[in-house]
Amino acid sequence: MRAVIHALAQALAQLTDRAVLMVLLKSVLATVLAFVALGIGLYFALVWALGSWAGEGSGLAGAAAAVLIAGLAFWFLFRVVAVAVLQFFADEVVIAVEKQHYPARAAEARPLPFRRDLANSLRGIGRTLGFNLLALPVAGVLLVTVFGAALVFLAVNAWLLGRELTDMAWLRHCGARDAQNPVSRSERLLLGGAIAGIMLVPGLNLIAPVLGAAAGTHLTMRSLPFATEPCDA
Repeated sequence: MRAVIHALAQALAQLTDRAVLMVLLKSVLATVLAFVALGIGLYFALVWALGSWAGEGSGLAGAAAAVLIAGLAFWFLFRVVAVAVLQFFADEVVIAVEKQHYPARAAEARPLPFRRDLANSLRGIGRTLGFNLLALPVAGVLLVTVFGAALVFLAVNAWLLGRELTDMAWLRHCGARDAQNPVSRSERLLLGGAIAGIMLVPGLNLIAPVLGAAAGTHLTMRSLPFATEPCDA
């Protein structure tokens, strides 16, 4: 627990670092633009679909439906989109944290080849989307409860995020393809739960992925037992 809290505190303190701040701005902009594009696409698709029976009211009906669907999509897909966006900028966050706090480890690390980095990113996005879709029916059943559905998604994403946010740094240092992430499962779960919880708070949800990536780097660096070679060595 202490290690996770300390890692989050250090990550929060580094959000004003120029390198991290630039990643934060880029990831927020990309995430917002993704949902704006989704809303615009939904609007025109719904106007077209409703035009045959709503007549002149199709524009208003399409706009209302687009707002509603985009809002639901934002709530459900935000974690998926945010993690997907962060995958493109994760190395910048990890490098910034390593250089400032762990310069010796930064000198040891080597970026993954583009093909492997892309494959890892796509697998991470696929896991996030897949497990959230699998949780959807369970959450639907629990909608009659006050917090049941939210707790289901919180638990699923705590596990997913804990893995993704520490792998971002670990894959730059691991010694073999089958090497295990050195961060304990409990710490990964606590980190993932904290970030998943922050993602539920409007406004703060935009900084949560970058905060998590920085905190995950701290946890990983402190868990490395010895100097290692990169995964593709």
